[in-house]
Amino acid sequence: MLHQVEIKGLKEDFNTLLGERWGLLTAAGKPVNPMTVGWGQVGRLWGLPVCTVYVRPQRFTRGLIDSAKHFSLSFLPEDKHQVVALCGSKSGRDTDKVKECGLTVMSDLAAPYYAEAELVLVCRKLYEQDMDAGCFTDKELDGKVYPQKDYHRMYVGQIEAVLKQD
Repeated sequence: MLHQVEIKGLKEDFNTLLGERWGLLTAAGKPVNPMTVGWGQVGRLWGLPVCTVYVRPQRFTRGLIDSAKHFSLSFLPEDKHQVVALCGSKSGRDTDKVKECGLTVMSDLAAPYYAEAELVLVCRKLYEQDMDAGCFTDKELDGKVYPQKDYHRMYVGQIEAVLKQD
């Protein structure tokens, strides 16, 4: 069962969680649609605990997160990696990913999250900005990561709640 904890006590390695296990990004709103993310940061900005995530323009979740004030980032246990992979391979435009994955949506906080998660960050959106090709100092990286010029939008959210599994 998930319970609220203080962010100060977290020992998680978010580089590993995002880079290897991935998270489910979910915006408040209808429909509830988890999107797999592997890029992001957790740290401090503007004197606040923050989570930064990135979403490409063609993602269904982009419209949901643009119109929402809150989002969550849920990390499922390693044995649920196939769920996270499915949420990254299908679009919410065509699939009810929550139903297909058997996820239990929790809606008692500002953004939906999943009862199956072992760690959840609930964030209030503070800032969003499209990545700009002109800002790359490493032009090779731009060409390698964005050959179609479909630049991510960056979202910075203040972490308002942290939930962990017992």
